Amino acid sequence: MGKLEGKTAVITGGATGIGLAAAKRFVEEGATVFIFGRRQDALDAAVAELGDNARAVTGSVSDEANLDRLYAAVKAEHGTLDIVFANAGAGSMAKLGEITAAHIDETFDTNVKGTIFTIQKALPLMREGGSIILTGSSAGTTGAPGMTAYSASKAAVRNLARTWAEDLKGTGIRVNVLSPGATATDLAKASLGEEGQKVFASMTPLQRMADPSEIGAVAAFLASSDSSFMTASEVAVDGGLAQL
Repeated sequence: MGKLEGKTAVITGGATGIGLAAAKRFVEEGATVFIFGRRQDALDAAVAELGDNARAVTGSVSDEANLDRLYAAVKAEHGTLDIVFANAGAGSMAKLGEITAAHIDETFDTNVKGTIFTIQKALPLMREGGSIILTGSSAGTTGAPGMTAYSASKAAVRNLARTWAEDLKGTGIRVNVLSPGATATDLAKASLGEEGQKVFASMTPLQRMADPSEIGAVAAFLASSDSSFMTASEVAVDGGLAQL
């Protein structure tokens, strides 16, 4: 029996990359997983890969009506919710001096506002023993050149967990941050190319980028009772990048 047997999980940004890797691990551990994302084709492909214990809902975390549809689907099928992995994220480069209001809005609407409403709207369905996982980033600790808005948004996500752990006192619901470093998702490999991947790999003591499955494994740990005495914590899965 898997450690998530009988659990119901929501993963935003769950059709590709880290979200899909986490969904695979959650399903392997026995959970039913609702993946949420903007691209129907990617969601359909992910559900086909994940199998019978996966469901898909299309939408954006920055649109509250979309999130309402997501949680209505969860409630209709299962009534309650055990795990929320708020993984949807956005980020692009804009150097200081070139940052626009539109760039800030795009980043913060997804990474901060989207995370807040993803969790806030899930709470009525959650019960004692529930686990909330937020995707942070090594950039939220170290900063990243040309990534002002992204780095600031991920630092904000780290503090959301601290604040919410206080707000959730007495509920039995935990909230933690999973902070990856450079991860070899299909998108990252395509955008960085071979040379770019080598550069990012060289920045970590382990001298490589993470495989998405390594991030998914830690997400499963935070979702399970194995992490039952953890809340308000940040787990860095970054090959040591932000730790030295």
